[in-house]
Amino acid sequence: MSTLDQADFDLFARIVQQDSAIVLERGKEYLVSARLAPVATLAGLPDLASLATRLRNRPADPVRAQVVEAMTTNETSFFRDIHPFDALAQHVVPAITATSRPDRSLDVWAAACSSGQEPYSLAITAAESLPPGWRARITATDLSPAMVARTRAGRFSQLEVGRGLSALRLVSHFTRVGPEWEASPALRSMVTARTLNLAAPLPLLPRFDVVFLRNVLIYFDVPTKAAVLAAVRGVLRPGGYLFLGAAETTLGLDAGFERVALGRAMVYQTRGGHR
Repeated sequence: MSTLDQADFDLFARIVQQDSAIVLERGKEYLVSARLAPVATLAGLPDLASLATRLRNRPADPVRAQVVEAMTTNETSFFRDIHPFDALAQHVVPAITATSRPDRSLDVWAAACSSGQEPYSLAITAAESLPPGWRARITATDLSPAMVARTRAGRFSQLEVGRGLSALRLVSHFTRVGPEWEASPALRSMVTARTLNLAAPLPLLPRFDVVFLRNVLIYFDVPTKAAVLAAVRGVLRPGGYLFLGAAETTLGLDAGFERVALGRAMVYQTRGGHR
């Protein structure tokens, strides 16, 4: 792996922050080198210094998008940190289905879907907890087109289904296709995947009952965190629920949410619209 010059690191960090709002602080040089070395190789470049030179000379080069995508974190698993899914099934679904909503639809946004394990975990939760006559509509978004394509396909390796997915859920909701497992048509019909940059102005989105925005805000600076939370609040229905990662909070960033305990999960609910 080639040594990363400090000026080149600063260039890559600036590009990543401009295009994704992800902050790469000094001290992450090894991480940047490890993730960008394959990008340089695929671009036919001998080292990271050449990659940096190319981006300085051609700021709009398509390799820029590959740099940003390589630096996004795609760590995920089925039913990661199980408590939010328990809260959804045991508290949120009963509260929403107790209303007299005409369309009988639970609308959920998986706002950083990665390779799809979270939205399909949400789909399984909905399938197991929604009463008859109700349906789930899950909008899955990610900055990475490659991750969105994987989510649309709904196919996972043996290793991936082995992380968080019980044997009963696997055989109930997936079919073996060669070396992979494919989500059932019923699950895939619930999930719509599209690319979306949370740090940019949001496109037209439906109104949601629930937003899963877990382990995303930790990569943003404070102004970006506040802007993202305000945008998310704008697409939540009154009394809607926001699920964040364990190390994340709305406190001090957006007064439009209040923290509530649902079982063993801490959830943020929009103020003034309790169900």
